Amino acid sequence: MNFEAVIGLEIHVEMKTKSKMFSHSLNSYSKLPNTNTTEYDFAFPGTMPTVNKQAVINAIRVCNALHMRIDHELWFDRKNYFYSDLPKGFQITQQARPIGSNGYVILDVNDEKVKVNIERLHIEEDTCKQLHLRDCTLLDYNRAGVPLIEIVSKPEIKNGTEAMKYVEKIRDIVIYSGVSDGKMEEGSLRCDVNVSIRPCGSDKFGTKVEIKNLNSTSNIQKAIDYEIKRQSNLLLKGEAIQQETRRYDEMKKETVLMRVKTDAVDYKYFTEPNIIPILLSDEFIFEAIDTCPELYDQKLTRYTSELNLSKYDAEVILANIENCKYFEEIIKNTNQYKLASNWLTVDIQSYLNKNNQSIKDFKISPKDIAILIEAISSNKISSKQAKEIFNKALNENGVIADLIKNSSNNLISDEGELLKLINETLDNNPQSIVDFKNGKDRAIGFLVGQIMKKTQGKANPSLTSKLLKQEIDKR
Repeated sequence: MNFEAVIGLEIHVEMKTKSKMFSHSLNSYSKLPNTNTTEYDFAFPGTMPTVNKQAVINAIRVCNALHMRIDHELWFDRKNYFYSDLPKGFQITQQARPIGSNGYVILDVNDEKVKVNIERLHIEEDTCKQLHLRDCTLLDYNRAGVPLIEIVSKPEIKNGTEAMKYVEKIRDIVIYSGVSDGKMEEGSLRCDVNVSIRPCGSDKFGTKVEIKNLNSTSNIQKAIDYEIKRQSNLLLKGEAIQQETRRYDEMKKETVLMRVKTDAVDYKYFTEPNIIPILLSDEFIFEAIDTCPELYDQKLTRYTSELNLSKYDAEVILANIENCKYFEEIIKNTNQYKLASNWLTVDIQSYLNKNNQSIKDFKISPKDIAILIEAISSNKISSKQAKEIFNKALNENGVIADLIKNSSNNLISDEGELLKLINETLDNNPQSIVDFKNGKDRAIGFLVGQIMKKTQGKANPSLTSKLLKQEIDKR
C-alpha cells in the first residue's frame, strides 16, 4: 500500500521591537537572565497591558507579504493554563479573530511552483525561556512577553523538501521586512510540525504526530522525511500510530518520543478584558505596508531584471541580509553590477570565511570597493593589480584611492614598449590571429592575457587591447 503525507506547520516568529508586546520592558536577546522584566510581565495586581504599536505594524507587513486578509479590528484573548514558563498563568493571544487569515505563498521546489495556503497569522506574547539541567530547571523571564507572530499553514504540505522551502520562504519574509532576525539557532524563529499519513487518494486524515524543537531548516526536512517513513512502516506492520509529541535527534538522525498525547487541553479562552478592541484605520494599514522595506522576492526580481545578474548570483547575495545591505551600498557608487557581485561573493566572502568574520567586521567600506571596481572598468588598473590593492588595503590598512593612483602610475602605457610585446606575442600565437579573423573574439582575451603574464599585470589593458587589434588588422 502506498501512503501520502499530510503536513502542517506552526511557525513562531519573535519580533524585533524596542519593548515587549504588552509592557515597556526592554526586548533584547543578549541581556543577562531576568534583567528585562517589570511588574507588567508578571501581571501583578494593578498593572494593565498596553499594545505595542510597532508589533502591530510588523504583523500587518507580514500579512501583506503572505497575501492575507487583514482584520481592521484588533482583538485579543486570554489562553489560560498553569506552567512554569508562563508567569502570569495566562497568555495574551488572538484566538477568535487573528489579524491575518486566508493567505498563501508560492514555493520553488525542484523547478516547479508549489502553492501552500496559510490559515491564519496572529499576534501573541512569548513565554519565558527554560533551561533544563539534570536536577533542576532554570527560568529566564527576559523572553516572557516578547512580541510574537504565529503563522499556521493549512495541512497540505506533502514532504520534507516542501516544508523546508516553506520555512525558508517565511524566514526570508520576516528578515527582509525587518520584523525579525529569523535566527532559528537563537529561537527567534521556531517551528512545530504536524505530520500524519493516509492511503493515497483518501480524504480522511490519519493520526497526527507533532515534532517540536526543530532548530534548522535542514533538520525540518530530515525529521519529516524520517517521520513519514516511520509511520508508514508502522501501518504496514499493522500497528496503530499514537498521537504523540516527538523531537528530532541529530545524532541518531531520527525522531524520538517526548510524550504521548491523550485529550486536548482546554485553555478556557475568553476575550482579554484589559484590552478593548482597537480599530485599525485604512490609513494606518496602508502606511504600514507602504513603509515596509523591500522584500526578498522584490529584490530578486530587481537584481535579475534591472541589474542583469543571474538568478544564482542574486540568490547568493540575498542569502545573507547583511551582505545584501553591503552590496546595495556598493551599487550606489557604481553601475558595474556584475563586478560588484563578483567582488562581494568571491573576494570579500573568501576573506571573511578565512578570517571567520561577518561583513559587519569587514575593514573596507562599500564606497571604496566601488572605487576599486570603477578603476578596473575604466582600465586604470588591471584585475591583478586590483587584487593586490585589495590585499594591501586589508593587510596594511592602505587607502584604496591612494593605492589605485600608485598602481595606475606603474602601468605600462608606452606604445612603443607595448607594440614590441604585442608583436612578439602575435608571432608566437599565429592560430589566435586566425581565430580572431574568423570571428572568435575570445582570442583577443587570450592574447591580452599572454601580454599581462609577460608584464606581470602592468600592461595598460585598454591600450593593449586597442593596439593588439590594430596589429592583427595589419597581418
